[in-house]
Amino acid sequence: MTLPIALDAMGGDFAPAQVVAGARRAVDELGLDVTLVGPPDLIGDPQGLAVHACTEVIAMDDDPAQSVRTKKDSSLVRAAELVRDGAASAMVSAGNTGATMASALLRMGRLPGVLRPCIALPIPRPGSHPALMVDAGANAECTPEMLVQFAQMGAAYVRAHHGIAEPRIGLLSIGEESSKGTPLVKETHARLRDLVPGFVGNVEGRDLIPSPVDVVVTDGFTGNVALKTLEGALKFVFATVLGAVDTNDETRAAGRVLFEHLGPAIASLTPENQGGAVLLGLKGICVISHGSSNATAIMNALRVAHEMASAHLVDQLRDAVAPVTAE
Repeated sequence: MTLPIALDAMGGDFAPAQVVAGARRAVDELGLDVTLVGPPDLIGDPQGLAVHACTEVIAMDDDPAQSVRTKKDSSLVRAAELVRDGAASAMVSAGNTGATMASALLRMGRLPGVLRPCIALPIPRPGSHPALMVDAGANAECTPEMLVQFAQMGAAYVRAHHGIAEPRIGLLSIGEESSKGTPLVKETHARLRDLVPGFVGNVEGRDLIPSPVDVVVTDGFTGNVALKTLEGALKFVFATVLGAVDTNDETRAAGRVLFEHLGPAIASLTPENQGGAVLLGLKGICVISHGSSNATAIMNALRVAHEMASAHLVDQLRDAVAPVTAE
């Protein structure tokens, strides 16, 4: 029997309307089993979906740690508990990222040996499966031991999700040479070279799209800055191209021809089609979708959650991570 996915119906800028709409599409178009979690009076019409009732909501601007401690009957906490108790295969939320991570960590717990969970976020690679960045924002300060584990968990994710038997792993730095980078990067480079199969060396920021590796390893501060820089640059490029195409009848005619060929690439670079980030290192599956997620983004986040549960990602992470003790 397939367990449902617990979806935080109150998470995100456009909740609950877009969240419920995305869940309905996931059921109708993908055949998934989804349970909405939230106060029934705030959810409104659940569109025929099951609802796990609670009484509280953690807002986007609430303090993550405090809200998880004080709002124990919130949609986020209850969704994490459903996974912990074996009543759901995974949880998904587009809500407060810090509170989502805290709820999942405190209720599900870490896998044995995992120093810190990390956020694994797909980076588009037009014409191929996405690359994966770990960590994309969970840990601003890291040790080499943590980065080695991120690489191990990222490789397990790529094997589970994309069927790549031997993922290529790169370390984000300011140059390809092993001598380049901060003390953290240089020490991590040496450890990855000795401990992690598939490590090919450093990659630079210019290599992120398209990435020459399957897994990009970095600390959460650098990773989050890099990804938001990419997001802003892509938005600027899209807006500039669309503005130029819409200049006059001649450019609009040319645009119609170009977009027939550019359409697939644009679709692959659109964040709502990526499916959200996965929090790796827990005894359960937690998918974090963007705060501005629309129905399409929610549907794709649910798809990723289902794929990770079906691939038994947690078991693969447990096997992949070698216990490491910080010095």
